[in-house]
Amino acid sequence: MSTAQHAALSFRSAVEADVPELVALVESAYRGEVSRAGWTTEADVLDGQRTDPEGVRAVIDGPDGVLLVVERAGELVACCQLEHRGDHAYFGMFAVRPGLQGAGLGKEILAEAERRARETWAAREMRMTVVNVREELIAYYVRRGYRRTGELSPFPYGDERFGVPLRDDLAFELLVKPL
Repeated sequence: MSTAQHAALSFRSAVEADVPELVALVESAYRGEVSRAGWTTEADVLDGQRTDPEGVRAVIDGPDGVLLVVERAGELVACCQLEHRGDHAYFGMFAVRPGLQGAGLGKEILAEAERRARETWAAREMRMTVVNVREELIAYYVRRGYRRTGELSPFPYGDERFGVPLRDDLAFELLVKPL
């Protein structure tokens, strides 16, 4: 194991210079063959891109949120989006480097994101949307206190900025957790 796998995590706000590395991280966690090294891959249900430089910049530049860069020993290992939306926060763009998945990193990052939403914005609830057919991923969040709402929103079929669906039954399910 490298030193980076044992050092403490550090969190900072993403900046413009991080965009290329963040796009590569998110893509590697969800799309293509490299994503299969981790368990969060969407390669069996979605092809194409997960995000692009414009999408990452939009999160970085958003007025009501932050894209957190997570580093260990100076190495980018993960990222996540937090957005303040009134009485709740939205959690998204969560990616952990595939080779580091399954070792508790995600759990630690999620707990820090929840803490920040509570302390920074007095958010009473964290919300996220997950592709409805990703049962293993939904179960991961349920084990961490998130509740399936059954509330679905349509997948943006035809908008390749969100990927190329390999199935015709995709939607986003809202998950919520009181903070």
